[in-house]
Amino acid sequence: MVFILKPNATKQQIDSFIKSFEAQGFSTILSTGTEHTAICLIGNTASVDMDHVVATTDYIEYGFRITEQYKAVNRTVHPEDTVISVGGVVIGPDTFTVISGPCSVESEEQIVQVAKSVKASGAKLLRGGAFKPRTSPYSFQGMKEEGLRFLSIAKQETGLPLVSEIMNQTQAPLFEDIDIIQVGARNMQNFDLLKEVGMMGKPVLLKRGLANTLEEMLMSAEYIMSSGCHQVILCERGIRTFETMMRNTLDLSAVVILKQKSHLPIIVDPSHAAGIRSLVPPLSKAALAVGADGLMIETHNDPAKAKCDGAQSLDLEQFANLMAELKKRSGLENKII
Repeated sequence: MVFILKPNATKQQIDSFIKSFEAQGFSTILSTGTEHTAICLIGNTASVDMDHVVATTDYIEYGFRITEQYKAVNRTVHPEDTVISVGGVVIGPDTFTVISGPCSVESEEQIVQVAKSVKASGAKLLRGGAFKPRTSPYSFQGMKEEGLRFLSIAKQETGLPLVSEIMNQTQAPLFEDIDIIQVGARNMQNFDLLKEVGMMGKPVLLKRGLANTLEEMLMSAEYIMSSGCHQVILCERGIRTFETMMRNTLDLSAVVILKQKSHLPIIVDPSHAAGIRSLVPPLSKAALAVGADGLMIETHNDPAKAKCDGAQSLDLEQFANLMAELKKRSGLENKII
Protein backbone atom coordinates (compact mmCIF):
# COMPACT_ATOMS: atom_id res chain seq x y z
CA MET A 1 0.00 0.00 0.00
CA VAL A 2 1.34 3.41 -1.00
CA PHE A 3 0.36 6.84 0.31
CA ILE A 4 1.26 9.90 -1.72
CA LEU A 5 1.92 12.96 0.44
CA LYS A 6 0.87 16.52 -0.25
CA PRO A 7 3.72 18.94 -1.06
CA ASN A 8 3.25 20.77 2.23
CA ALA A 9 3.74 17.67 4.42
CA THR A 10 6.32 18.42 7.12
CA LYS A 11 9.11 16.14 8.30
CA GLN A 12 7.45 15.91 11.70
CA GLN A 13 4.18 14.76 10.11
CA ILE A 14 6.00 12.21 7.93
CA ASP A 15 7.94 10.82 10.90
CA SER A 16 4.76 10.59 12.98
CA PHE A 17 2.91 8.78 10.17
CA ILE A 18 5.74 6.27 9.75
CA LYS A 19 6.08 5.61 13.47
CA SER A 20 2.35 5.02 13.86
CA PHE A 21 2.34 2.23 11.27
CA GLU A 22 5.66 0.72 12.33
CA ALA A 23 4.18 0.46 15.83
CA GLN A 24 1.47 -1.72 14.26
CA GLY A 25 4.11 -4.10 12.85
CA PHE A 26 4.46 -2.73 9.33
CA SER A 27 7.74 -1.98 7.59
CA THR A 28 7.85 1.31 5.70
CA ILE A 29 9.75 2.81 2.79
CA LEU A 30 9.98 6.57 2.38
CA SER A 31 10.55 7.54 -1.25
CA THR A 32 11.32 11.16 -2.03
CA GLY A 33 11.17 11.94 -5.75
CA THR A 34 11.19 15.04 -7.90
CA GLU A 35 7.40 14.94 -8.38
CA HIS A 36 6.12 13.62 -5.06
CA THR A 37 6.95 11.93 -1.78
CA ALA A 38 5.50 8.51 -1.06
CA ILE A 39 5.32 6.19 1.93
CA CYS A 40 4.96 2.48 1.24
CA LEU A 41 3.61 0.10 3.87
CA ILE A 42 4.99 -3.43 3.70
CA GLY A 43 3.16 -6.25 5.42
CA ASN A 44 -0.36 -7.62 5.50
CA THR A 45 -2.22 -4.41 4.70
CA ALA A 46 -5.64 -6.06 4.32
CA SER A 47 -6.62 -4.69 7.73
CA VAL A 48 -5.73 -1.09 6.79
CA ASP A 49 -8.70 1.06 5.76
CA MET A 50 -6.92 3.09 3.11
CA ASP A 51 -9.84 5.44 2.43
CA HIS A 52 -10.19 6.21 6.13
CA VAL A 53 -6.46 7.01 6.43
CA VAL A 54 -6.64 9.40 3.48
CA ALA A 55 -9.83 11.06 4.72
CA THR A 56 -8.52 11.63 8.24
CA THR A 57 -4.93 12.68 7.43
CA ASP A 58 -4.83 16.16 5.92
CA TYR A 59 -1.28 15.84 4.50
CA ILE A 60 -2.06 12.66 2.48
CA GLU A 61 -3.03 13.32 -1.15
CA TYR A 62 -4.22 9.80 -2.00
CA GLY A 63 -3.42 6.11 -1.53
CA PHE A 64 -3.39 2.98 -3.66
CA ARG A 65 -2.64 -0.70 -3.30
CA ILE A 66 0.20 -2.45 -5.12
CA THR A 67 -1.02 -5.63 -6.77
CA GLU A 68 2.42 -7.18 -7.31
CA GLN A 69 3.92 -9.22 -4.47
CA TYR A 70 7.18 -7.29 -4.65
CA LYS A 71 6.92 -3.88 -3.01
CA ALA A 72 10.31 -2.42 -2.11
CA VAL A 73 11.82 -3.16 -5.53
CA ASN A 74 8.73 -1.88 -7.36
CA ARG A 75 9.06 1.21 -9.57
CA THR A 76 5.57 2.22 -8.49
CA VAL A 77 6.90 2.76 -4.96
CA HIS A 78 10.22 4.27 -6.07
CA PRO A 79 9.70 5.90 -9.51
CA GLU A 80 13.25 7.21 -9.85
CA ASP A 81 16.18 4.92 -10.67
CA THR A 82 18.30 3.78 -7.75
CA VAL A 83 21.98 4.71 -7.96
CA ILE A 84 24.54 2.46 -6.28
CA SER A 85 27.78 4.10 -5.17
CA VAL A 86 30.69 2.03 -3.84
CA GLY A 87 34.29 3.09 -3.48
CA GLY A 88 33.74 6.09 -5.72
CA VAL A 89 32.19 3.93 -8.47
CA VAL A 90 28.61 4.60 -9.57
CA ILE A 91 26.22 2.00 -11.00
CA GLY A 92 22.91 3.28 -12.33
CA PRO A 93 21.38 5.63 -14.91
CA ASP A 94 23.62 7.61 -17.27
CA THR A 95 26.54 5.26 -16.60
CA PHE A 96 27.83 2.03 -18.06
CA THR A 97 29.98 0.35 -15.43
CA VAL A 98 32.11 -2.67 -16.25
CA ILE A 99 33.08 -5.30 -13.68
CA SER A 100 35.83 -7.68 -14.76
CA GLY A 101 38.23 -10.30 -13.49
CA PRO A 102 38.73 -14.07 -13.45
CA CYS A 103 36.08 -16.63 -12.65
CA SER A 104 38.32 -17.83 -9.85
CA VAL A 105 41.25 -16.40 -7.94
CA GLU A 106 44.16 -18.77 -8.58
CA SER A 107 47.18 -16.96 -7.11
CA GLU A 108 48.27 -13.57 -5.84
CA GLU A 109 50.29 -12.94 -9.00
CA GLN A 110 47.37 -13.84 -11.27
CA ILE A 111 44.73 -11.67 -9.62
CA VAL A 112 47.04 -8.65 -9.27
CA GLN A 113 48.08 -8.89 -12.92
CA VAL A 114 44.47 -9.16 -14.09
CA ALA A 115 43.37 -6.33 -11.80
CA LYS A 116 46.01 -3.93 -13.11
CA SER A 117 45.22 -4.80 -16.72
CA VAL A 118 41.41 -4.53 -16.55
CA LYS A 119 41.72 -1.25 -14.66
CA ALA A 120 43.96 0.15 -17.39
CA SER A 121 41.35 -0.93 -19.95
CA GLY A 122 38.52 0.86 -18.13
CA ALA A 123 36.94 -1.65 -15.72
CA LYS A 124 35.86 0.00 -12.48
CA LEU A 125 35.35 -3.03 -10.25
CA LEU A 126 37.27 -6.29 -9.88
CA ARG A 127 35.45 -9.60 -9.73
CA GLY A 128 37.00 -12.83 -8.53
CA GLY A 129 35.67 -16.03 -7.03
CA ALA A 130 37.15 -17.31 -3.78
CA PHE A 131 34.33 -19.78 -3.08
CA LYS A 132 33.13 -21.53 -6.24
CA PRO A 133 29.84 -23.42 -6.63
CA ARG A 134 30.64 -26.20 -9.12
CA THR A 135 28.38 -28.80 -10.67
CA SER A 136 30.95 -31.53 -10.07
CA PRO A 137 32.33 -32.13 -6.55
CA TYR A 138 35.66 -32.94 -8.20
CA SER A 139 36.04 -29.55 -9.90
CA PHE A 140 38.15 -26.73 -8.45
CA GLN A 141 36.16 -25.21 -5.58
CA GLY A 142 38.17 -22.01 -5.16
CA MET A 143 40.93 -20.88 -2.79
CA LYS A 144 38.43 -19.83 -0.12
CA GLU A 145 39.90 -17.57 2.60
CA GLU A 146 43.25 -17.36 0.84
CA GLY A 147 41.46 -16.26 -2.33
CA LEU A 148 39.77 -13.44 -0.41
CA ARG A 149 43.17 -12.41 0.94
CA PHE A 150 44.59 -12.25 -2.59
CA LEU A 151 41.62 -10.15 -3.67
CA SER A 152 42.35 -7.71 -0.84
CA ILE A 153 45.95 -7.45 -2.04
CA ALA A 154 44.74 -6.69 -5.58
CA LYS A 155 42.46 -4.01 -4.14
CA GLN A 156 45.40 -2.43 -2.30
CA GLU A 157 47.49 -2.51 -5.50
CA THR A 158 44.84 -0.99 -7.80
CA GLY A 159 42.15 0.69 -5.70
CA LEU A 160 39.45 -1.31 -7.50
CA PRO A 161 36.41 -2.17 -5.34
CA LEU A 162 35.81 -5.92 -5.07
CA VAL A 163 32.91 -8.17 -6.11
CA SER A 164 32.91 -11.77 -4.90
CA GLU A 165 30.35 -14.52 -4.41
CA ILE A 166 29.18 -15.74 -1.02
CA MET A 167 27.99 -19.34 -0.76
CA ASN A 168 26.32 -19.51 2.66
CA GLN A 169 25.59 -17.54 5.81
CA THR A 170 28.60 -18.87 7.74
CA GLN A 171 30.96 -17.10 5.32
CA ALA A 172 29.59 -13.61 6.06
CA PRO A 173 32.35 -12.63 8.55
CA LEU A 174 35.00 -13.40 5.91
CA PHE A 175 33.65 -10.80 3.46
CA GLU A 176 34.60 -7.69 5.43
CA ASP A 177 36.90 -6.38 2.68
CA ILE A 178 34.54 -7.26 -0.20
CA ASP A 179 32.66 -4.19 -1.42
CA ILE A 180 29.78 -5.86 -3.28
CA ILE A 181 28.45 -9.25 -2.17
CA GLN A 182 27.44 -11.45 -5.08
CA VAL A 183 24.62 -13.97 -4.76
CA GLY A 184 25.07 -16.48 -7.56
CA ALA A 185 22.47 -18.04 -9.82
CA ARG A 186 22.32 -21.28 -7.84
CA ASN A 187 21.57 -19.34 -4.65
CA MET A 188 19.01 -16.90 -6.04
CA GLN A 189 16.25 -18.57 -4.01
CA ASN A 190 18.33 -19.43 -0.96
CA PHE A 191 16.10 -17.25 1.17
CA ASP A 192 18.06 -17.57 4.41
CA LEU A 193 21.19 -16.42 2.56
CA LEU A 194 19.28 -13.54 0.97
CA LYS A 195 18.17 -12.34 4.39
CA GLU A 196 21.72 -12.64 5.72
CA VAL A 197 23.33 -10.59 2.92
CA GLY A 198 20.56 -8.03 3.34
CA MET A 199 21.83 -7.43 6.88
CA MET A 200 25.53 -7.21 5.99
CA GLY A 201 25.45 -3.47 5.26
CA LYS A 202 26.96 -3.80 1.77
CA PRO A 203 25.59 -3.56 -1.78
CA VAL A 204 24.41 -6.91 -3.16
CA LEU A 205 24.67 -8.16 -6.74
CA LEU A 206 21.87 -10.68 -7.35
CA LYS A 207 22.17 -13.02 -10.32
CA ARG A 208 19.11 -14.51 -12.00
CA GLY A 209 18.70 -18.25 -11.50
CA LEU A 210 19.21 -20.65 -14.38
CA ALA A 211 15.49 -21.39 -14.69
CA ASN A 212 13.82 -18.55 -12.80
CA THR A 213 11.21 -16.08 -13.93
CA LEU A 214 11.73 -12.34 -13.64
CA GLU A 215 9.04 -12.13 -10.97
CA GLU A 216 10.91 -14.73 -8.92
CA MET A 217 14.09 -12.70 -9.33
CA LEU A 218 12.34 -9.56 -8.13
CA MET A 219 10.92 -11.45 -5.15
CA SER A 220 14.46 -12.55 -4.26
CA ALA A 221 15.57 -8.92 -4.43
CA GLU A 222 12.61 -8.12 -2.18
CA TYR A 223 14.00 -10.52 0.44
CA ILE A 224 17.30 -8.62 0.43
CA MET A 225 15.66 -5.20 0.61
CA SER A 226 13.21 -6.24 3.32
CA SER A 227 16.24 -7.19 5.44
CA GLY A 228 17.56 -3.63 5.31
CA CYS A 229 19.70 -3.44 2.17
CA HIS A 230 18.53 -0.83 -0.33
CA GLN A 231 21.54 -1.18 -2.64
CA VAL A 232 20.72 -4.16 -4.84
CA ILE A 233 22.04 -4.71 -8.37
CA LEU A 234 20.20 -7.17 -10.62
CA CYS A 235 22.23 -9.30 -13.04
CA GLU A 236 20.88 -11.10 -16.11
CA ARG A 237 23.28 -14.00 -16.80
CA GLY A 238 21.32 -16.20 -19.18
CA ILE A 239 18.75 -18.91 -18.57
CA ARG A 240 18.58 -22.59 -19.45
CA THR A 241 16.52 -23.31 -22.58
CA PHE A 242 16.29 -26.14 -25.12
CA GLU A 243 19.15 -24.56 -27.11
CA THR A 244 22.39 -26.57 -26.95
CA MET A 245 24.79 -24.51 -29.09
CA MET A 246 25.66 -22.21 -26.19
CA ARG A 247 25.89 -22.59 -22.44
CA ASN A 248 22.73 -20.59 -21.69
CA THR A 249 20.40 -18.25 -23.58
CA LEU A 250 20.95 -14.56 -22.81
CA ASP A 251 17.54 -13.00 -22.18
CA LEU A 252 18.13 -9.37 -23.15
CA SER A 253 14.40 -8.66 -23.05
CA ALA A 254 14.76 -9.13 -19.29
CA VAL A 255 16.78 -5.91 -19.11
CA VAL A 256 13.95 -3.93 -20.68
CA ILE A 257 11.21 -5.50 -18.56
CA LEU A 258 13.16 -5.18 -15.32
CA LYS A 259 13.77 -1.51 -16.09
CA GLN A 260 10.01 -1.06 -16.43
CA LYS A 261 9.10 -3.01 -13.30
CA SER A 262 11.88 -2.02 -10.91
CA HIS A 263 14.04 0.98 -10.00
CA LEU A 264 17.11 -1.18 -9.33
CA PRO A 265 20.15 -1.05 -11.65
CA ILE A 266 20.59 -3.98 -14.04
CA ILE A 267 23.81 -5.36 -15.46
CA VAL A 268 24.46 -8.23 -17.88
CA ASP A 269 26.91 -11.13 -17.61
CA PRO A 270 27.56 -12.27 -21.22
CA SER A 271 30.31 -14.69 -20.16
CA HIS A 272 28.07 -17.10 -18.28
CA ALA A 273 25.25 -16.58 -20.75
CA ALA A 274 27.33 -17.69 -23.74
CA GLY A 275 30.00 -19.93 -22.33
CA ILE A 276 31.88 -19.17 -25.54
CA ARG A 277 34.58 -16.50 -25.70
CA SER A 278 33.76 -15.28 -29.23
CA LEU A 279 30.16 -14.47 -28.23
CA VAL A 280 31.09 -12.22 -25.33
CA PRO A 281 31.93 -9.03 -27.33
CA PRO A 282 28.75 -8.98 -29.48
CA LEU A 283 26.54 -9.81 -26.51
CA SER A 284 28.23 -7.04 -24.51
CA LYS A 285 27.37 -4.53 -27.23
CA ALA A 286 23.80 -5.84 -27.35
CA ALA A 287 23.47 -5.35 -23.59
CA LEU A 288 24.58 -1.75 -24.03
CA ALA A 289 22.04 -1.26 -26.82
CA VAL A 290 19.05 -2.42 -24.75
CA GLY A 291 19.87 -0.11 -21.85
CA ALA A 292 21.78 -2.20 -19.32
CA ASP A 293 23.64 -0.25 -16.64
CA GLY A 294 26.81 -2.25 -17.05
CA LEU A 295 28.52 -5.57 -17.64
CA MET A 296 30.25 -8.32 -15.69
CA ILE A 297 32.89 -9.95 -17.89
CA GLU A 298 35.24 -12.79 -17.08
CA THR A 299 38.85 -11.95 -17.96
CA HIS A 300 41.92 -14.12 -17.41
CA ASN A 301 45.62 -13.61 -18.03
CA ASP A 302 45.89 -17.11 -19.56
CA PRO A 303 42.43 -18.56 -20.33
CA ALA A 304 43.85 -21.81 -21.73
CA LYS A 305 45.24 -22.64 -18.28
CA ALA A 306 42.33 -21.30 -16.22
CA LYS A 307 41.10 -23.60 -13.47
CA CYS A 308 37.53 -22.47 -14.04
CA ASP A 309 35.54 -21.33 -17.12
CA GLY A 310 38.51 -20.64 -19.37
CA ALA A 311 36.45 -21.19 -22.53
CA GLN A 312 34.27 -18.16 -21.80
CA SER A 313 37.02 -15.86 -20.48
CA LEU A 314 38.57 -13.08 -22.54
CA ASP A 315 42.31 -12.67 -22.37
CA LEU A 316 43.67 -9.30 -21.32
CA GLU A 317 44.14 -8.03 -24.87
CA GLN A 318 40.66 -9.12 -25.95
CA PHE A 319 39.15 -7.34 -22.98
CA ALA A 320 41.09 -4.17 -23.77
CA ASN A 321 39.86 -4.29 -27.38
CA LEU A 322 36.25 -4.78 -26.27
CA MET A 323 36.44 -1.83 -23.89
CA ALA A 324 37.87 0.35 -26.64
CA GLU A 325 34.97 -0.61 -28.92
CA LEU A 326 32.38 0.09 -26.23
CA LYS A 327 33.87 3.50 -25.50
CA LYS A 328 33.59 4.49 -29.17
CA ARG A 329 29.85 3.89 -29.33
CA SER A 330 27.40 6.73 -28.82
CA GLY A 331 29.71 9.01 -26.86
CA LEU A 332 30.43 6.34 -24.27
CA GLU A 333 33.74 7.92 -23.35
CA ASN A 334 31.67 9.89 -20.85
CA LYS A 335 29.40 7.04 -19.80
CA ILE A 336 31.90 4.29 -19.01
CA ILE A 337 33.11 5.55 -15.66
